[in-house]
Amino acid sequence: MDIFMPADILLPKNQDFTRWSVVACDQYSSEPEYWERAAELAGNAPSTLNIIFPEAYLNDGNDDARIKRINETMEEYLKADIFEEYKDSFIYVERTQPNGKVRHGIVGRIDLEFYDFSKGSQSAVRATEGTIISRIPPRQRIRKNAPLELPHILMLVDDREKTVVEPVTAKASELQVLYDFDLMQGGGHIKGMLLDEELKESVIKGLHGLEDRDEFDAKYGVKGKDVLVIAVGDGNHSLATAKTCWEEIKKTLSYEEQQNHPARFALVELMNLHDEALEFEPIHRVVFDVDPEQVELALYSYYPQTAETDNGGQKIVITYQGKEKTVYITDAPSNLAVGTLQKFLDEYLATSGGEIDYIHGADVVRGLTEKPDTIGFIVDGMEKNDLFTTVIKDGSLPRKTFSMGEAADKRFYLEAKKIR
Repeated sequence: MDIFMPADILLPKNQDFTRWSVVACDQYSSEPEYWERAAELAGNAPSTLNIIFPEAYLNDGNDDARIKRINETMEEYLKADIFEEYKDSFIYVERTQPNGKVRHGIVGRIDLEFYDFSKGSQSAVRATEGTIISRIPPRQRIRKNAPLELPHILMLVDDREKTVVEPVTAKASELQVLYDFDLMQGGGHIKGMLLDEELKESVIKGLHGLEDRDEFDAKYGVKGKDVLVIAVGDGNHSLATAKTCWEEIKKTLSYEEQQNHPARFALVELMNLHDEALEFEPIHRVVFDVDPEQVELALYSYYPQTAETDNGGQKIVITYQGKEKTVYITDAPSNLAVGTLQKFLDEYLATSGGEIDYIHGADVVRGLTEKPDTIGFIVDGMEKNDLFTTVIKDGSLPRKTFSMGEAADKRFYLEAKKIR
């Protein structure tokens, strides 16, 4: 199977990369000031900020006009010939995070025919968390008429023998450097290098090794399960949108046309789960436009076994208006505290109203909940080494269970690919 392949990758030429590159659109969604500062830094220069839709601005009444402008700007950039195209290429990426750790990845294209985000999927490429279907249509409207895609999607392989990315790392000093610059607003540093033919073949060979069924069964102690080769680490809703759009386009094509249509493939960065720099951070919850005390009492009512002393149950920290309390829930319906919490919040919001946001960083939660009519829930993260085994045996995790790093660690938009 050729699941992950070289792509025709676009990079801006003769541009200021720091002004070009901005963080994933779903970050800082409750902090519009971050995006205002990004606009100041980008100024009038070509920037990915002009061809993505920051979710901080979703539903502000200007969605249609913003989407139209995004598509027009993509066309303008293509006509202005600001891109250099690297045909049939992998790009090796070294990302120095704000904490100084360096993570390693390879940019290429995923064949969406191998990906299925539906619950209970047994596809070779799988979502690790539940997909929020309502989040796809807004992204679909953005992608529908776009000539380009820009990835913030990070994919993972459980490559314990280090056969895919690490052989490239070992020869990085021999590769052609395509970019090497500081990311804006404390995002760290990024360096990208073009793989030669030998290393391209090495990457594909390493992935083929992960597809072996006998090795898979032995690694995870399972039988009768379809092989999971690549899991979505970050950006599942963007990948789900690409898949949804492709399924619509596919209906209009002959079998021959489907084989190499650009929309069949999504540009992603592939990483090894066992990269030492890769850390799983919890994703917390903040609920707006509610009475915090009523929400807290509703949680106690929903889970009568909730205790304020450590009874060995799942731990959740509740915070609002400077007050903080830790509660413990025994006999929980989910294996993870975040799943137990989300089950309550889904039902509460459906019946009582309020708006939820998913927040990186406990300090950000505490800051947001200083405001009235707001309550926050802080949860612990999961161990990254449990990810593949859990998804294989139990299916996708509760949505927004974990994050690969803090907001500033997220993938920045940089490379592009044509999808028309």
